[in-house]
Amino acid sequence: QVQLVESGGGLVQPGGSLRLSCAASGSIFSITAMSWYRQAPGKQRELAAVITGPGSTNYAASVKGRFILSRDNAKNTTYLQMNSLKPEDTAVYYCKAIILSQDEVAFRDYWGQGTQVTVSS
Repeated sequence: QVQLVESGGGLVQPGGSLRLSCAASGSIFSITAMSWYRQAPGKQRELAAVITGPGSTNYAASVKGRFILSRDNAKNTTYLQMNSLKPEDTAVYYCKAIILSQDEVAFRDYWGQGTQVTVSS
């Protein structure tokens, strides 16, 4: 069984920084893209950043230049460094990974449980 566990959320003042982590564990055979989505109250979930297996990244325009996404393939973990945070970054942040488990024959999406990020003075 595969699971994703996020950590690192919390309350931060505008202009501050937070680092989110997402660790995949279980019967993993291979992981391709890992990504972070976010969902603000009353809004649809949106993609914030994605990183491929080799490490190429892409960002939503709203976070580009402020967020940095990285991954440690040896640890099956991705990190989202969030800098210059704004109140509009307040949301629940979800990690998603495309994983081929040892028990299956096709890649599929796995989601974490979400971690709250609140930017407020």
